Amino acid sequence: MTVQRAHSASAVPSPSPTPSPSPSSDPPAPPAPPAPSSGRRLTLGGGTALYVGAVLGPGVLALPALAAAAAGPASILAWAALLATCVPVAACFAALGARFPDGGGVATYVHRAFGPRAAATVGWWFYGSVPVGVVAGAWIGGQYTAAAVGWDRTGAAAVAALLLAAAIAANSQGLHLSSRIQLLLAGLLAVLLLAAVIAAAPHLRTAHFTPFLPGGWHSVGSAAGVLFFGFVGWEAASHLSAEFADPRRDLPRVTTLTLIVVGVLYLGLAVTTIGALGPGAATTETPLTALLTLSVGDAARPVAAVVALFLSFGAVNTYLAGAARLGAALARDGAAPRWLARGGAPGEVPRRSLAVLAVGCALVGAVTATGAAGLDRLMRATSTCLAAVTLAGLLAALTLLPRRTPLWWAAIGSAAVTSTVLILSGPLLLIPPALAVVAFCFHTFQARRKPEDSRTPQKPRAPQRPRRPRGPGRPSPPQKAQKPQTPWASQTKSEKSPG
Repeated sequence: MTVQRAHSASAVPSPSPTPSPSPSSDPPAPPAPPAPSSGRRLTLGGGTALYVGAVLGPGVLALPALAAAAAGPASILAWAALLATCVPVAACFAALGARFPDGGGVATYVHRAFGPRAAATVGWWFYGSVPVGVVAGAWIGGQYTAAAVGWDRTGAAAVAALLLAAAIAANSQGLHLSSRIQLLLAGLLAVLLLAAVIAAAPHLRTAHFTPFLPGGWHSVGSAAGVLFFGFVGWEAASHLSAEFADPRRDLPRVTTLTLIVVGVLYLGLAVTTIGALGPGAATTETPLTALLTLSVGDAARPVAAVVALFLSFGAVNTYLAGAARLGAALARDGAAPRWLARGGAPGEVPRRSLAVLAVGCALVGAVTATGAAGLDRLMRATSTCLAAVTLAGLLAALTLLPRRTPLWWAAIGSAAVTSTVLILSGPLLLIPPALAVVAFCFHTFQARRKPEDSRTPQKPRAPQRPRRPRGPGRPSPPQKAQKPQTPWASQTKSEKSPG
C-alpha cells in the first residue's frame, strides 16, 4: 500500500480539451504520492524517492508472513512473478505519463480510452477499497504494538481503533501530513526493511526451503493474490508525470531506478523471511520483528512497534484524506450522491465524505475485531479492487499506446497476469463488479435527472426598465394633468398599444 498525498484527490484536470461541468466529466483518480508545488520540477533523485515511497507501504510489514502461510517457500515465486509483472506495468504508466502528462493519472488514461463512465468506475473502485485498506493498515500497527508489550488480539484491536479514530479526527479538522513527512516515513520503512534483511542474512538455512512447493502451484497464485497489496503503487505514481521537466526523458529513468530499489528490498525480504524463520514465517504476525530479533534480540520489539505505529498512522491519515476528497469529487461530477460534494472545494474539509468513510471503517473494524475477517482477508479484498484499477490502466494503455510494439505486447502479458490474480480472488472478485454497478447507476441517474425547464426552454422575458429609488425626502416627479398615468405609461413608443 502506498503513502500518498492528501490533496491530490481534489479537482483533477479533465483530459478533454474543453472542460464540462456536466456529470460526464471524469472523476479524479486515487490519491497520488506527495508532489512538489507547481513552481518546482522533479529531479531524477527526487522523482525516484517519490516513486519508491509510492510503491512501499506499511502493508509490507505483514505481507511476508501472509505469503509464507499461503505457499511456504514457493511464495518466493509469487514475489518474483509480481516483480516481473511490475516491469511492463511501470513502463506502460511511464509511457502514458510521458504522452499525457496530467495529474489525473489512471482516471485520465481510462477517460481518454473508454469515456467518463469507465473513469467514474475507477474512482469507485478506489473509494470502495479505502475503508478496508485503512483498517488493514491500522491493524498492522496494532499487531506490532501488541506483540511488543505482550497484549492479545483485543489489545491489537484497541490500538488499531485508536489509530483510526486519531486519523479521522485529524482529517475532520483538515490536518494532513506534509509531503516531507510522508517521504521521511517512506525512507524510514526502506531502512527498516534493509536492516531486517541484513540482520537475518547470517541465519539463512537451506533446509528451510524444502519442501519447496508444499501446497502445489495453486498456492503460488493464492500468495500472489495477497502480495498484490504491495505492488499497487505504480498507478498512484503516474499522477506525478506532469511534475517532471521532461517526462519523456525522466520517467523511464525514474521507473528503472525504482524497480531496482523495490526489487532488491522485496526479493531480499522474501528470501530471508523463508530462509531465516523457516516454518515459523507462516505463524508469526510480525515478521520484521522476528527477523530483527535474530541479531538484535528483544530490543528490536519496541523499535519495530514504534516504526509500525508511525507508518500505519501516516498511511491511514493520508488515504482517508485523499479518499474523502475523491468522494466529494465523484459527487460533484454526478457519479455519487450530490450531498457528498459539500466541502470538496479547495481549502474546505469534505466532512460528509469523510463521515461515510468513517462508517465504513467502523463496520469493517467491527467485523475484524470479532475475528470474522482477519488481516489476510482484508488485504486480499483491497488487492482485488486495486488490481481492477491496474487492469483498467493496462487496458487503456493497449488502446492509447502504439500497437504491436514490444511495450504493447508486454502490456498484454501484464494484463493477463493481473486478470489471473483477479480470477484467483475467489468470491472477492464480486467486489469490483458490484462497485462498477453502483458507479453506473449513479452516473446514469444523475445524467437523466435534469430540470424540466432545461428540456423545454422557455422564451426569456423582456427586461424591464429599472425604477429610480425614491428617497424619503425626495419629492415625486411632476405629473402632467392632460396625460394621466396609465398602466403602460412607462412603456416606450414602440411598446405602446396602437390606441
